[in-house]
Amino acid sequence: MEDERDDDARPMTPEESLALIARQTEETRRGIGPNPAVLLAVWGLVWLFGFGLVYVSAPPTALLPLWAAAVITVAGFAGAMAYSAVYGIRASRGVRGPSRLVGAMYGWSWMIAFGGLTVVNTALIRLGLDTELIPLLWSGTALVLTGLMYLAGGMLWQSRVQYGLGVWIIACGAASVLAGGPHNFLVLSVAGGGGFLVASLVFLVRAR
Repeated sequence: MEDERDDDARPMTPEESLALIARQTEETRRGIGPNPAVLLAVWGLVWLFGFGLVYVSAPPTALLPLWAAAVITVAGFAGAMAYSAVYGIRASRGVRGPSRLVGAMYGWSWMIAFGGLTVVNTALIRLGLDTELIPLLWSGTALVLTGLMYLAGGMLWQSRVQYGLGVWIIACGAASVLAGGPHNFLVLSVAGGGGFLVASLVFLVRAR
């Protein structure tokens, strides 16, 4: 009995202490933070069904008026962005210090980057960009920028899954331009949306 008490009371080694801290931090994160799997699944479904709907609404299939498909897709993206805002608020709840600042700066970086992208692409269109190239311009530049943001997030939070998703999205952006219209929307739907869903599944499995 005395040996057991001595063994239980012995101080932990530095390695054991670090392992305990890491384990408790991960348990706390899971307990108070939202699961990124849900956020990624939301975006994956929006890309899959939204861009897929646009693809089947474009000639030659034209199963739905293109304007109706565009309205539904925009509504889906608006809902996903609203959920992302809620996710960001929940994720930053209880966080203080440098981590909170990094999270806030990363969140604002999305808005700043896409604001600049919108200005540049709109200016190019007004300068006489060919109408057939407009969808390719938006899909290519938006995906490359999205991929870069995920690369940055992967580096900031040392997440291989997020970094890998960034690489995949950039590849999808390049492939969408190479595919041409309207097949670029098929690439966005299947490859882009599928990439988000695979990343969501990885986070879901890791959380168990």
